[in-house]
Amino acid sequence: MAETPDWDLLQSLHAVLEAGSFSAAARVRKLTQPTLGRHIDQLERQLGAPLFLRSPRGLQPTDLALAFRQHLSDMAAAASTATRDIDGLISGEGGVVRLAVSEIVGIEVIPPMLSRFRTAHPGIAVELALNNKNEDLTRRDADVAVRMARPTQNSLVAKKAGDLKLGFHATADYLERHGTPKDFDELEQRTLIGFDRTYPEMVNDLSIGRPITRDLFAYRTDNDVAQLAAIRAGVGIGVCQDQIARREGLVPVLPEAFSFHLPIWICMHETLRGSPRMRLMFDHLAKEFAAYAAEGG
Repeated sequence: MAETPDWDLLQSLHAVLEAGSFSAAARVRKLTQPTLGRHIDQLERQLGAPLFLRSPRGLQPTDLALAFRQHLSDMAAAASTATRDIDGLISGEGGVVRLAVSEIVGIEVIPPMLSRFRTAHPGIAVELALNNKNEDLTRRDADVAVRMARPTQNSLVAKKAGDLKLGFHATADYLERHGTPKDFDELEQRTLIGFDRTYPEMVNDLSIGRPITRDLFAYRTDNDVAQLAAIRAGVGIGVCQDQIARREGLVPVLPEAFSFHLPIWICMHETLRGSPRMRLMFDHLAKEFAAYAAEGG
């Protein structure tokens, strides 16, 4: 390779790899599509090989483009981290905190907590990443994370805030129409809401007297928020947090026979201990989630 590609060109390649098309990547980068196309053309000339091929299935990255993917993701994460850190240095207590949480926590639990944080610290901007897979805090994909499993990396600072209790719930209307099951045999005759193609690891530790497989569920989705929406809508019986169930007026189903707990851990990388804004967010979430867990008894 005659010359090192410009970072601007590499950002365009990263955008196309992530977005899947030139038009979507152009919107992400806030460029016109012809400009982004020229970036890719210039990169291909520098590299001496194509980066994308067009096929009936759409834009297909070549092996060369795919070889760049992880490196570009690391570079983008590092650039984002540097921007957040520099903003914090310039603005003192201000700056940005990137927070990683699961989808259900991000949509159903944490918004009022972050509202109170912003009221107390209006100079700190919050970026919220929703993902049921744990973000890599050692890589600074996020600064602070709320996890439902004990962290294993030694480089993380972690504090347990409490436990969440989960169990089967349904609307009163659904139970009036179909009857409240008295045992697992009757439960299996109802419309159960559960996972589709992604097998949750926690299922290995649960028992309802028979294997928990996707075939058990008549309404299947791997999205936790969609499962909760189905429970709310009276589709059937599904699992959710006790706190959310009480807030929504849902009725517990077989609470004595089936329930389980998930720990709540607040985590951040140990190198962030000295950052005022990170510490403020960490301590705030530890306090808020401790109170939230206590609501569940």
